[in-house]
Amino acid sequence: MKKIFLLFFISALSINLFSQEALKSTEEEYYDFLSLQGFTDRQYLNYRTLSDSVWVINNEQHPWEENNISSDFTLFEPEIKSNNYIISGLNQNVQLKVFGPEWFNSYNTSTPFGQNDGALWQGRGYNTSFTTGFSLKAYGFSITIKPQLHYSQNLHYDIMPVSGNNPYKYFYGSIDAPQRFGNKSLIGFDFADSEIRFTWRALTVGFGTQSIWLGPAHENALLHSNHAASYPKFDAGIKRTSIIIPGLNWNLGEIEARMWIGYLSESDFFDTDESNNHNQIVGYTVSYSPPFLKTLTLGINKVCVTKWNDPNHFKYLNPFFKQNTLNTKFGEDQKASFTASWLFEKVGLEIYGEIGVDDFLSDGLALYGYARYPFHTITYTVGLKEAFPISKKNQVYGLINFEWNHTEMSQDYQMWGAYNFGFHHQITQGYTNEGQWLGSGIGYGGNSQKLTFTLYHKLGYGKLYIGRNNPDNSYIYQMCVTQNENEVAHKYFTAFKANFYVGIDTLFFIQKSFSISAGFMYNLVINPLYNPGYSFISTNGLKAYREYTYLHNFRFEWAIKYYF
Repeated sequence: MKKIFLLFFISALSINLFSQEALKSTEEEYYDFLSLQGFTDRQYLNYRTLSDSVWVINNEQHPWEENNISSDFTLFEPEIKSNNYIISGLNQNVQLKVFGPEWFNSYNTSTPFGQNDGALWQGRGYNTSFTTGFSLKAYGFSITIKPQLHYSQNLHYDIMPVSGNNPYKYFYGSIDAPQRFGNKSLIGFDFADSEIRFTWRALTVGFGTQSIWLGPAHENALLHSNHAASYPKFDAGIKRTSIIIPGLNWNLGEIEARMWIGYLSESDFFDTDESNNHNQIVGYTVSYSPPFLKTLTLGINKVCVTKWNDPNHFKYLNPFFKQNTLNTKFGEDQKASFTASWLFEKVGLEIYGEIGVDDFLSDGLALYGYARYPFHTITYTVGLKEAFPISKKNQVYGLINFEWNHTEMSQDYQMWGAYNFGFHHQITQGYTNEGQWLGSGIGYGGNSQKLTFTLYHKLGYGKLYIGRNNPDNSYIYQMCVTQNENEVAHKYFTAFKANFYVGIDTLFFIQKSFSISAGFMYNLVINPLYNPGYSFISTNGLKAYREYTYLHNFRFEWAIKYYF
């Protein structure tokens, strides 16, 4: 009897060739690589979470077709599906998706390094995280449980000296972005990509903590990424869908729209004032793809961070709110970005860009202000992806990624004061959650460039990358702006901090349902403490400086994952 029941249960299970994947996971990046060549379609335009990152595998051959990376199981499917308008708009199957388990590890020998890893902070020493979970869907409802357990050894390293009782705080400006998270090891639990949701046709509403990724950026999204810990939020909107004129059957293109309201928290290493521990974030995003250029996507995003205890904080739910309340007890930090991406499937190429604007449409800085000086608070990210076959017979493909990110203070600020895209004098924690940046993983106030080549094959992939960044150029500009002595400018002229890194990553499928990955990176840190080094008298009689301090960081990482 037990054997008969088991056989019946197994026969009832069927595997669907579509799957939800976590942001920046190996699987999501693989599917994105396939989408460049038309092997699969993206189910989103500009906004994605784990629940929105859904991939449908076409019948095309691809390198990992024999590996088990798509694992949505249909537990029940009615023999006859309802044609009722209401019921037909729901997924009438009962489906199960099992995530992981996945165990990630890294080790930094000299200084912190890591990004887009959720609540995990990859400090100096050993860092690890463990994730697993499931998603169950039935008749429009879904529940996803996918928490993260994380640990950081957090060994000592030199940081910039600061004044006050908190030796670990950020070294300039009011911001909850600690240089180091205390002097003890860290262990924590994060609900991460967990939520409950209801979806009817393209309409969706949900509550949970799934991380958001806004825009087409691969490394550094300007307004929102999964770099910081997740936070509780409510969201509602329209998933990617076509606009059809009833009766005429005219296709006006595709649209996607979403809004959310969330509850941000500060870290334990910001201040001792418990009355300001939480902020509210309200976000909106609208994207459009025209019918005559179906692979072109245009989007606009807006976020507004306010004090949680602001008695009038519901007014910020108005997406067109533009008042600047800097002269009141409370205030708001408004940011916007404009995105564009264009995919050319025939050649496997995608080009993309994002432009960010701070204090969006606030009083005194409206459109006429940008017409007068268009670079005010402007930040940007541009990049490209190129996928190409190396041997179709052997299923070997190459992928090139390049991205350039720029978030330094605009030139006009250097005439009268300091500025940082992530700072705000009333939202004192800045654009962060639990001490990590909500958007660009390298922070704001600098620039970065990264070039990556990935070789996909049947057994996994090999990846080579090289990059550099300046994390805090705006700090140097601030020091020069706020000082009058010419010597100071000469001093900080050579004090810029820079990270140069080169590395290799590999992943192999030991079995079709089991993978192991490993990576090594060398990171040269130039001027880790913004020290200009020794001085000498130049030919014009002024004292000049040359940097000479270096820090050598070696990073090792490895991970194992099982696919159900």
